[in-house]
Amino acid sequence: MEEVPTGPIPATTLAKIIEEAGGTARPEGASKPDVDSPLERALSDRQTLIQLCLYALDRARSGGVVERIEQGLAGVGVVAVRPDGLRFDPSLHEAGAAVDTDNPALDGVVAETEVVGFTDHDRLLRAPVVTVYKKR
Repeated sequence: MEEVPTGPIPATTLAKIIEEAGGTARPEGASKPDVDSPLERALSDRQTLIQLCLYALDRARSGGVVERIEQGLAGVGVVAVRPDGLRFDPSLHEAGAAVDTDNPALDGVVAETEVVGFTDHDRLLRAPVVTVYKKR
């Protein structure tokens, strides 16, 4: 059986593969390719696989499985977001609960991540659900 290479594919190689498959590689700013182009199908398949991995991750019972899925996702640019200790930002985080504190420096700081969030490169896929400190 022929061994299939794994790992990142250089952009020039990917463009050549797409062109040989009958699609077109487009430079940034060029018109959008056909929905049925190999590149569009690959991007759509990537999104489907990412969503499937997040679904599996949410249901995983083993810490080792969770770690492995997160490592695999990180390998394609999908990174877990755990903002513990950072200032709560409603544009990036979803407040799930609050916990009282007597320390005014902790007011508005994320105490704990309840549900891990994810970014795909710099695009937020899912906001983390967090517990936030609030001054008593």
